[in-house]
Amino acid sequence: MSPTDRIGGRRVLIIAALASAVVIGYLAFQSLQTAAVYYYTPTEAKQHGFAVGQAVRLGGQVLRGTFSYDGATRALRFAIGDGITTVEVIGTGAPPGLLSEGAGAVVEGSFAADGTFHATQVIAKHNEVYTAPTGSAVPSHQTPAP
Repeated sequence: MSPTDRIGGRRVLIIAALASAVVIGYLAFQSLQTAAVYYYTPTEAKQHGFAVGQAVRLGGQVLRGTFSYDGATRALRFAIGDGITTVEVIGTGAPPGLLSEGAGAVVEGSFAADGTFHATQVIAKHNEVYTAPTGSAVPSHQTPAP
């Protein structure tokens, strides 16, 4: 085998490895992009000017004094804001357990002609602060060791 054959074979191997890395990187990027959850703040949504009925995600704080839920009709109403703009949200179904006034929320749905947001899904955001359970909150049972 001549030295030029060895160099040519090595070059093909390097090109194949680079091409494989590019393909794997592209697939990883596409996978992460579809898994990411993006949302607009109420101000960004207003500036964007979404069309009536266009699907969108909004995120903000549930404003105090705006949260109401009627268990009989399953009507859910609250307003979310970002400190600048406020959007009234109307939905149906039981609210998530962590959803409360002052808490963060992400809502999926669309704007109506009157400017209200009709939510098809409501997701309560939670803070990222971990607090350990107190002594009384620890379960009394013990899991046996394997």
